[in-house]
Amino acid sequence: MTEYKIALVGFGGVNRGLAQLIADSNPSWQATLGFSLKIVGVTDLFLGSIIGRDGLDAATLVRLPAAKGAFAQLPGGSADAMNEEVIKHSGADIVAEATFTNPVDGEPATSFCRWALQAGKHLVTTNKGPIALHAAELKALADAHGVRFEYEGAVMSGTPVIRLAKQALAGSRIKGFEGILNGTSNFVLTRMEEGLGFAEAVSKAQALGYAEADPTADVEGFDVRLKVVILANELLGAHLGVNDVSCKGISGLSAADIDAAQRDGARWKLIGAAQRSADGSIHASVEPRLLKAEHPLAGISEAINAVSFDTELLGAVTVSGPGAGRIETAFALLSDIIAIHTAKTGQ
Repeated sequence: MTEYKIALVGFGGVNRGLAQLIADSNPSWQATLGFSLKIVGVTDLFLGSIIGRDGLDAATLVRLPAAKGAFAQLPGGSADAMNEEVIKHSGADIVAEATFTNPVDGEPATSFCRWALQAGKHLVTTNKGPIALHAAELKALADAHGVRFEYEGAVMSGTPVIRLAKQALAGSRIKGFEGILNGTSNFVLTRMEEGLGFAEAVSKAQALGYAEADPTADVEGFDVRLKVVILANELLGAHLGVNDVSCKGISGLSAADIDAAQRDGARWKLIGAAQRSADGSIHASVEPRLLKAEHPLAGISEAINAVSFDTELLGAVTVSGPGAGRIETAFALLSDIIAIHTAKTGQ
């Protein structure tokens, strides 16, 4: 039976969710997936860090309070975030990175990813920034050190998009895609259809935890723009940077716009899209679009995400599911670990 030692970089909702899955499901994974996971290190800029080469109890980690320096409460724990030490010297086979990302330069997450790959560790991450801004460099590092670099959760959390397109749709000749790639903006638009104003709808999203205190990245399309870059580069062979994607958010939509759309049997959606032209060039954008009822994305409501792939052989193929959530995103990390195990064992 294979056992992978794993270090968790960041211990907010996502990696705490992964620890919960490990605590609950390790015995069943041995039977169904052919491996188990042992946590040997955790580091977090707020909580501190801990290394346990013989294994840390996942359930104990999950119960740890979200208090500054909380890891110092555990034997051998520290209030200091020893990020590089945990990544390089905890004895981990796999590093699961789920930390803060600055959307301008992808830091500090990109440095954490770089350290893991340079140390010869397999890497799984849910972060958009490192993939959208530094994918080529990180992939080259992974190749140079003979390790896997997986990031399924960077676009639609636990809903498989990248792997689905590359594997299940291989040979279908994907020409482009359109997607609802931000649950917060879709939630806001759904509430506006029910009669709330834009500001009130955003406040509702914040109260439910969908939107941050500063919702700009969500409602102005900046979050979606990073995801469009990832999908276009991964699936269409583009070489886009963030500035190559035109971007307009939903803050300019009024109640009158929403009402007029409903009278016409249509709905406004914030759409991230990319399309390959006949000459091979790729155009990518983020913008509000008015979708007729028959459009495959028109029926997507609330905080759900969806992508519709434009393929030559099958036409439109659409997948929808949760684009956020603690356990949902943790599942994306698990799916990446499964991919590493499959590549290693040939199963």
